[in-house]
Amino acid sequence: MEQTVFSVSEVNRAVKQFLEGTSTFKNILIQGELSNITYYRSGHLYFTLKDDKASVKCAIFKYIYKNIPTDLKEGDQVKITGSATIYEASGSFQIIAEALEKTDKLGSLYEKLERLKKLYLEKGYFDESNKKPLPLLPVNIGVVTAETGAAIRDIINTAHKRFRNINIYLYPAKVQGEGSAAEVSAGIEFFNKMKKEEQLDTDVLIVGRGGGSIEDLWSFNEEAVIEAVFHSEIPVISAVGHEIDNLLSDLVADKRAATPTQAAEILIPVKEELIRNLEIRKNNVNKLLLNKVTLMKKELEQRKNNYYIKNYVGILNDKKLQLMEKEQRITRELKRIVERAREQFDYRKKKFEKTDLKMILNDKKDKLNTFEKKLNNKISEILRELKKDLEYKTAKLSKYSINDILKQGYTITRKNGKVVKRGIELSKSDNIEIQFSDMKVKSTVK
Repeated sequence: MEQTVFSVSEVNRAVKQFLEGTSTFKNILIQGELSNITYYRSGHLYFTLKDDKASVKCAIFKYIYKNIPTDLKEGDQVKITGSATIYEASGSFQIIAEALEKTDKLGSLYEKLERLKKLYLEKGYFDESNKKPLPLLPVNIGVVTAETGAAIRDIINTAHKRFRNINIYLYPAKVQGEGSAAEVSAGIEFFNKMKKEEQLDTDVLIVGRGGGSIEDLWSFNEEAVIEAVFHSEIPVISAVGHEIDNLLSDLVADKRAATPTQAAEILIPVKEELIRNLEIRKNNVNKLLLNKVTLMKKELEQRKNNYYIKNYVGILNDKKLQLMEKEQRITRELKRIVERAREQFDYRKKKFEKTDLKMILNDKKDKLNTFEKKLNNKISEILRELKKDLEYKTAKLSKYSINDILKQGYTITRKNGKVVKRGIELSKSDNIEIQFSDMKVKSTVK
């Protein structure tokens, strides 16, 4: 029996069809370590996925449209979803992937942090305009942190060293692990509720914990904590001990402290220093008052020796005499004005009495009658001229009327209702109408 001989391309094609034709190797999930990463300008991504025993070549076509990270690097742990195939030309086995996700926990957390930071930045949660001022000297301080952690001990010790009269109220909360974000946000809401209900007038809140890894501190990046801090009516200091970039609670809080101890130092002045500053201010105020009193005494002495004060009675009498003199002068002037007005009135009255009003009216009436006659004559003259002009223009226009022209023996020829002005407008068999002065005749052109 003769054995079938295959070409290389036939074998590669057959294997390719087999792999792509079975559901076993379609949309499979593979996890491994990245190497040989190449981003092409065409939009394709090529890389090798390996573990400690084997490796496989992979490709993602048009990766930029598939939400694939653009910062992949050697050694990253990822999961891909793809299908197995063979590149016929070289016979190389490869995976064509449609999705890729980093599985490195730390990297995923940083990516999530950046996404949340961008989200809350766009919402305006970090704007300075939303920050509330801290009290100058708080009396009641609420603290949301672990009951047994170093944070609360540091806050209490620092507060009592600086000002023993401060009251500190603790809301014990988990600050790490599952459920911690919910407990921290519940603590913030608890103090706000107590203040609203007037059960505890909390001046400021310290929310935080000691240092740790990003996984340990992640509660302070959770949405529940961020929303609670932002909506708190009580000013909030975020006091999480860490050296990495700011946590979201640091950015949204009204004030950030590097550690819980620093939060207490920011809020609480040293009592002795406060008293010393008050004493200094008191002394300064006393000095200012003494200087003011001294200046006022000197001014009083100067005023006592003032000419006007010493001679007050004499100056007042002089002013009275001046006032009397002015009053007499005004009275005389008023009498003169009244007398002159009376004389003018008497003169006009006498002149009016001498005037014959009846004679004046008759004279005005005669003048009006004369003017009326002249006006009527002028109007009649204008009307006569206008009538003559109208008769002349009427006679002139009558020469051009249609009836007058027809009476002179002329006719008007119309075709289809339109006047025929030239013979060229007519054709054989046209129906026309001829108008005479006394009748109209219909005719046909021969």
